[in-house]
Parts: sequence; structure tokens; C-alpha cells
Amino acid sequence: MEVLDGYNESCVTSLLTAIEGTVTATALPSIARNLDSRELYVWFVNAIFLSSAVVQPLFGQLADVFGRRWPCIFSVAVFALGSGIAGGSNSASMLIGGRTLQGIGLGDVNMLIDIIVCDLVPQRKRGNIMGVIFAVFAAGSSLGPFIGGILVDHSSWRWVFYLGLPVSGVALLLLILFLQVNYEKEATMMTKLKRLDYIGNAILVTSMVSILIALTYGGTLRSWSSWRTILPLVLGLFGMKEPVMPPRLFKNRTSAIAFVLVFLHGMILYWVTYFLPVFFQSILLSSPTRSGVQFLPTAIVVIPFAVIAGGLVTSTGRYKPLCIIGFSLQSLSVGLFTTLNSSSSTAKWAIFQIISAAGIGLVTTSILPAVQVGLPESDIAPSTATWGFLRSLGSIWGVPIPATVFNNQFERSSGQVSDVDVQNMLHNGFAYEKARVWQISTIFACFGFVAAWGMRESKLKKSLETEFGMKKDEK
Repeated sequence: MEVLDGYNESCVTSLLTAIEGTVTATALPSIARNLDSRELYVWFVNAIFLSSAVVQPLFGQLADVFGRRWPCIFSVAVFALGSGIAGGSNSASMLIGGRTLQGIGLGDVNMLIDIIVCDLVPQRKRGNIMGVIFAVFAAGSSLGPFIGGILVDHSSWRWVFYLGLPVSGVALLLLILFLQVNYEKEATMMTKLKRLDYIGNAILVTSMVSILIALTYGGTLRSWSSWRTILPLVLGLFGMKEPVMPPRLFKNRTSAIAFVLVFLHGMILYWVTYFLPVFFQSILLSSPTRSGVQFLPTAIVVIPFAVIAGGLVTSTGRYKPLCIIGFSLQSLSVGLFTTLNSSSSTAKWAIFQIISAAGIGLVTTSILPAVQVGLPESDIAPSTATWGFLRSLGSIWGVPIPATVFNNQFERSSGQVSDVDVQNMLHNGFAYEKARVWQISTIFACFGFVAAWGMRESKLKKSLETEFGMKKDEK
């Protein structure tokens, strides 16, 4: 019963935050036009993914120092604040600020939910529970574009963000009422604060921002040879050497490969989530609502495959075959996406989505066991935080990379566009609002397929040793 309390609130919170995380996918073109965002458009996406990623290592540390409950509640409150600011935005800059706060709350609460489940359930039994939670999250992420399309077509785009307020209210109520978990209370506040890596986390944030600026504007608003592109990229990559994530987590071969797969999986997931709606709206000329409907094959299929994968991990204790099959399906699907065009039939893009969703679902619930199987239970928080960070990091790269590739290609071949007005509309980095790219994603997916073969299969633990379990009623 104690486990069910944490499990139920995790499912509901995961569903609500997942919807808000992707609800803007079909709404962004409308928002960009309304706020005249132009080159700032990509930061509507980047802001939430960047902020979601960079603070997860810090909150992984906070979860070990202050317990799981209060960092989780604080994250939801920050998410609510960001939702209100984003919904009331009257400029692109204000919207980006709100999205940044949303990202901080979104990334932290989802990562902390995963930590809490790992605290309550042994490795071998986590598959079933994590399967349902991840399936719920994947369903929410997939339904987000559909909900966003409806809100844009039948209401105001501002409700895409205001939706986060009742989301946060429900989540806060559940967390306050039911999330009662143990944590270390004996240490003084100063002792706890000294355990946090302030310098490392600060360097991580600035490094990630620098890299993202270089990737977003390189080859479009600024040339790749410009010092304004090279300097932030070099500084960012150099700063990433600061080991905020414990190096011991990467000494186990299976864990290290699994971390790479987490990054690639996050990249491909959001590559698909954000650029299929762009294809539907820009190439097939669908409305936001219709593009949300066209994206439903992903939402419908990913759920059963995530649940099946979780059940198989629990019943067989095997995770490697699921990762291999999952990445093979992802490689096949994104390769097939390259064949889509304005004359593609409904059956074609629907079947391609089904293949993609099946691969995404299989990997979603089989990768965390691979990360943690060779690590001690005392590393639950840092390993889950690192897993969440790399998943979010992959999400960040899954949006600007295709945009950058397309913009660079367009700048080289734009002379073939005879209409001067169209050329002006698509020049200088604005083309990513109008088109799609899949070729490069095939390379990343195939790399994941090859890397998955390098993992070892070890026995998942059937016992649990943790100091962060649910509090017991004292009678």
C-alpha cells in the first residue's frame, strides 16, 4: 500500500507534466507569428529543454541531501510560475523566460519521480511499474501536440501555457498529501549545503548555453567560421569536462553505453515529436488540430510497447535485446521518414509512425535498468539524475540539429527559389519554421543500434536497500 501511494502520484504527475512538455509542438508556428519571434522561435523549444537538462544533476544532489519530498514540491511550484509567465507573455523574450522556469520544474519533477520509484521497488521488479509510468509519460508527450492543436484552433495559444496551472495544482495536492518519504535529518543545514557542487553546476549551465547558442545560430545568422560561433562552441565543450556527474557512474561498461543510448533516445524522441507536426502543417498543409490527429499513431502505439518492455524486463530480467530491437525500429522509421513528401498517403506516414513509436516504447522502459544494474543502490539518485540529464540533453540536440542542417542547406540552394518574397521569408535562419530534416537522425539511430550490442547482461537485483523509503505509520 505504501508503494502504491508513491506509484499513483508518480503516474498522475508524470502524465500532467508530460502533456505540458510537448503541448506547444503544434502551437509554435502560431505563437511565433503572433509574437513576431523570427530568429527567437527556436528558443521557445530550446529554453524548456535546456533548463530542464542543466538543473537535473543539481536536483539529484539535493534529493540526496534534503530528501525527495521538498525538492519535488519546489519543482512543481516553479513549473506553475513559469506557466503563468509564459501564458501572459506579450513578447518573445518574456515567453522564453516563462519557458525556462517551466523547464526547471518539468525536468526536476520527472527525474525525482523516477528516483522515488527506484527507492521503493527493487531493480528486478521496477520494469512493470516503470513501464506504466513511462508509458503514461510517453502518452502525455504524444498527446501534447494534439491538445495544443485544439487549443490554438478553438481558443487562444495562451491556454497552451495556462494549462500548466491546473496541472501544477493537481500535482502539488498529490505530492503534499501522499509523498511521505524518509531522509537524513540529523545533519545540520550547513553540512548539507557543503555537499552541493556549486562550481560544477554553474560551469555546466554556462557550458550548455554556450554550445546551444553556437548550434542554433551557426551557419544561419552567423557563419561557422565566425568567432561568435567558434568561441561559444569551444568554451562550451571545454566546460563540459567539469565532472558534475560522478565519474564512477561511467566506469561500468554497460552503464556507460546505456548513458549514450539514453542521450540518443531523447534526441530521436523529440526529433520525431517536434518535426512531424511541422511536416504535417508545412508540407501537407494541415491545421494545428489536424496535425495533432495525424500524430496520434505515435501516442497510441508507444504505450503498449513501453508496457510490454517493462513487463519483459521484470519477467526475464533482460534489457539488452529490447534496446537492440528498439533502436533497430527507430533506425528503420526515421530512414523511412526521409521518403515522405506532399503526395505521401495517409497509410504511409501512419505506418512509419507505428514503427517509430514501437521502437521508442521498447527503449523507454528498458534503458534505466541497464544504467543501474551494475551500480550500488546508494547511487540511485546520482545515476537517475545523470540518466535524466542525458535524456534531456538529447532532447535539446534533437531540435536545433535538424533546424541547423536544413537552414544551412537552404542558404546554399535558395537561388533555386524564384519568388523573392519566399527567399526573404526563409533566409537568415527562418527556414526551420517551415520545413523538416530526417537524414541526419538516421545516422544517430543507427549508431545507437550498434552501441546497444556492446552492453553486458547482468542479473537485476531482487532485494532493496535504501534509506529513502516510504514513512511507516506509527501506531
